[in-house]
Amino acid sequence: MKREPLVFFAFGMIFGFPLGYMIANLGDRAEAPPPQAVAQGSTEGTAAAVPPPSAPPIDPNEVRALESLASREKNNVKVRVELANLLMDHASFDDAIRWYKEALALEPSNNDIMVDMGACLVSTGKPGEALALFDAALKRDPNHKKALFNKGVALMSTGRPKEAVSLWEDLIRRYPDDPQLRGLKEQIEQVRATLPGRAS
Repeated sequence: MKREPLVFFAFGMIFGFPLGYMIANLGDRAEAPPPQAVAQGSTEGTAAAVPPPSAPPIDPNEVRALESLASREKNNVKVRVELANLLMDHASFDDAIRWYKEALALEPSNNDIMVDMGACLVSTGKPGEALALFDAALKRDPNHKKALFNKGVALMSTGRPKEAVSLWEDLIRRYPDDPQLRGLKEQIEQVRATLPGRAS
């Protein structure tokens, strides 16, 4: 089955407006859910992730089969990533992080694994840890689109909206025709409206 290379997965409200994060290989969905499908953020200001409305309940048999395969094949990166993606797709972020960590231990230079794990960390209220992963990925590949987008989300989550806006504007300049980034300009304007010192 063909996996979508990039999708938006709505994860909550930051500064009162919808935001999504971009991840790689997140299940076999034909289309991405809209960024507006959001849930209220936590009391600490970080957002609580929710699965897209069209996602079916996670199949425990599929999880058990993948876990069994992973336990038998200790060096199989692919099965660990597949299991982590499945768990992430259903908002089981702590469990997904565990499997991304195992995959990353086997393949430490894999930027996509690093970025997906970072997106899970943002969703579990650990944007600082996520930023370290995004920066590591960007050090190896400064044009890694998902790392750039998700770094902006993490910056927003750590109270650095100006930096997030600057990064996202640069991302749009690099990829002006990317349909995945179509709604980002509007989100940037909404962030700008919250910044202190903005002229009315």
